[in-house]
Amino acid sequence: MNIDEIAEAVADWQHTGGPVQLHPGDLGWNWRFGPPAVRAWTRDGRIVAAGMTDDADGLIRMGIAPAVADDPGLAAQILADLSDPAQGKPATAVEARFGPALRDLLARSGWAADEPWTPLSRDLTEPVEDCGLRIATDVADRVAVQWAAFPNSTFTEERWHTMAAAPPYRRARCLVGYDHDDNAVAAVTVWSAGEGRPGLLEPMGVHRDHRGRGHGRAITVAAAAALREMGASAATVCTPSANAGGVATYVSAGFRKLPEVTDFRRPGE
Repeated sequence: MNIDEIAEAVADWQHTGGPVQLHPGDLGWNWRFGPPAVRAWTRDGRIVAAGMTDDADGLIRMGIAPAVADDPGLAAQILADLSDPAQGKPATAVEARFGPALRDLLARSGWAADEPWTPLSRDLTEPVEDCGLRIATDVADRVAVQWAAFPNSTFTEERWHTMAAAPPYRRARCLVGYDHDDNAVAAVTVWSAGEGRPGLLEPMGVHRDHRGRGHGRAITVAAAAALREMGASAATVCTPSANAGGVATYVSAGFRKLPEVTDFRRPGE
């Protein structure tokens, strides 16, 4: 199935006040390595669910159309396919933040709660305050900040160009924040799902040499402002609950914490 069609379907499932589930930005960010491995489920010729393999260990990140979120038949089909070697490598963990039927079936089938995550959201109805940094997009600086923010980063300019050439990036921007000395101190990529839908921050990072000065909050505010300019109804993000500093940064930038969620891990894994 055409991955562009899947990305558009995933975009269509984003709705204000809804869960922070698989987003076109997740597909777009993973596209830096080339088109991500994606599975899709259809009903009457329409895509109603999609799962993206996010790591070599078999984590599947799910997105489900709101209209079929309570469908037990679809949930059973998804779980069967995720366990069938003929359908691809069986999933060892499933990120199912939405879809009561699938979440209930996973729990009843013995899948255990995994790492807790904290979703956050900022409403973009009102104008966003000035962030206090100069904001620009420079590919070399975007890559340099990513390396300085994440010790195990594999980001390169070549991978940025691969990501930027992918369909989801048509509704995305990379932002680099510069301090008063014109140092590149923080960066973020923001992904729109279209007019009137929640956008996503993925990822956000602060240069290790410039931490503790409020730059994380500033670049997050800049991200919210950019998404509002792009027509997003809200800015969303999800971070491990153990990342207390990250959660605090988003809250300081006007984001509201939503109920904590966990992935599901296959029994025996």
